[in-house]
Amino acid sequence: MSDLIGHASDDSFENDVLKSSEPVLVDFWAEWCAPCKAIAPALDDLASTYQGRLKIVKVNIDHAMKTPRQYSVRGVPTLMLFRDGKVQATHIGMATKTQISQLIDKGIA
Repeated sequence: MSDLIGHASDDSFENDVLKSSEPVLVDFWAEWCAPCKAIAPALDDLASTYQGRLKIVKVNIDHAMKTPRQYSVRGVPTLMLFRDGKVQATHIGMATKTQISQLIDKGIA
């Protein structure tokens, strides 16, 4: 996993995501989730591509249980793009690098 991807817990979510000065793509994931593992390389690439314009943060739903519930995460992977503390876009399920890129571009434009 890329050093450019952060990890947030229930306790750090507000500072890591909601108070971030740049947009944040949050990947709600789980260790047992095959599609979550499948999109990880795309997220690594995108973290590098969007460095300085966007942060990518992963939230493990098995460790941080309050935050996913707060945002009605019902399945993984769920990607949410936050800007100024608000959800700008959401994608649930498997996604290609192109689909994730489109989600990001639409939300940070």
